[in-house]
Amino acid sequence: MILQATFLFIGTTEVMFILFVVVMVFGADKIPEIARGLGKGMRTLKDATNDLKSEITKSAEKNGIDTAEYTKTFTDEVQKIKDDVEETIGSVKRKL
Repeated sequence: MILQATFLFIGTTEVMFILFVVVMVFGADKIPEIARGLGKGMRTLKDATNDLKSEITKSAEKNGIDTAEYTKTFTDEVQKIKDDVEETIGSVKRKL
């Protein structure tokens, strides 16, 4: 059995096809500009997210809300979901 790496349920051949289409549509000389623009956009989004997080944390501390308790509860719930998904995927993999 040959296993291929997947990213978001997209296989290697699909990624290669998408890259081929991008090169054909935009041309090889425009790809660095597009990548630079995407990088700047992602950086802006990350900065905005960090600002929002710090604002929420400051507001919670100002109002005396314990964020550690909520963070732990959220982390525990996420871990439960991960375990359920792994259990389901494991049973599917065994059947294959």
